[in-house]
Amino acid sequence: MSIDFYIFVTTNHQNQPLMKRIILVVIVLIALAVVGLNYHVNANFNRSVDADYPIPDIEVQPDSAKLAHGKYLALGPAHCAHCHSPLEGLPEVEQGKEVDMTGGFEFELPIGTLYTPNITSDVETGIGGYSDGQLYRMLRHNVRHDGRICLELMPFFAMSEYDVESIIVYLRSLKPVKQVRPEHDYNFLGKAIRTFAMKASEPSSTPPDYVKRDSTAEYGKYLSEAVANCMGCHTERDLKTGAFVGEPYAGGTVFEDGSTQYWKFVTPNLTPDPETGIISSWSEEQFITRMRGGRVHMTSPMPWGPYSRLDDTDLKALYRFLKTVTPVKRDNAPFVTPPAT
Repeated sequence: MSIDFYIFVTTNHQNQPLMKRIILVVIVLIALAVVGLNYHVNANFNRSVDADYPIPDIEVQPDSAKLAHGKYLALGPAHCAHCHSPLEGLPEVEQGKEVDMTGGFEFELPIGTLYTPNITSDVETGIGGYSDGQLYRMLRHNVRHDGRICLELMPFFAMSEYDVESIIVYLRSLKPVKQVRPEHDYNFLGKAIRTFAMKASEPSSTPPDYVKRDSTAEYGKYLSEAVANCMGCHTERDLKTGAFVGEPYAGGTVFEDGSTQYWKFVTPNLTPDPETGIISSWSEEQFITRMRGGRVHMTSPMPWGPYSRLDDTDLKALYRFLKTVTPVKRDNAPFVTPPAT
């Protein structure tokens, strides 16, 4: 045995206890970090933001015009009825019937399962006990009545003051229905995102007091991005965080169910690209006809029932706006997996 080898073996043997202690310390530190992270996330994911977003002291004055307009928005372009109706009530919503908005719709997302709440005027289980300020804050900033932040599933932060007030007036008119709905069930990923990344919604500029309804592309842009949320699904986004990761209106967001009844739906490209834009060759009349035609793909997340009730003015405005969007070459087909039935 050479002297060098003897020294190596002896030194390595003497260092073994030290190495074991170092490894043990590292394992303990990692375990403490995991425990600490878990504690911090579970203690803070439901934190209140009342201090940053206090309940505004407002009182909405109802009138017949706001009531009628709010009903049109809630049952049409803002599609409140689609998400805040129970699952068993969706067929009636799609047929144009008015159903009690008692909530119960489930969103199966990577961050957990989210349930829509009861928004009838019931005091105990609905919104009957909330102030106008609490409802306004929810619609404008996605902050609940109790100060907790919601996932941005209702991107109404850029909606005009008149439209927000009209929806509040209409919701106040709904008959009370007592129906308890479960709280959101966030997994650890969802809790972590809520703790470290999720923020209240903020408009990029001061929302207008009133937006005149007409058939122009300008109104179509407002309708698409502040009310109907067309961009929300037809722009690729990360469903873990909600962040947009694709070109506006080029589609590509994937909705899927990983259960034994596997299905997938990919949102189509709405830009006027002549090769891959799904409506690029449609005339205005064809667009209106399709929008009034209702659901074709059962797994499509699009609220076809409410959208089919848009009047000609709104549909023309949407069509004319989509024709102004920057063309993007992106083929998202096949849209449905397995093929539609």
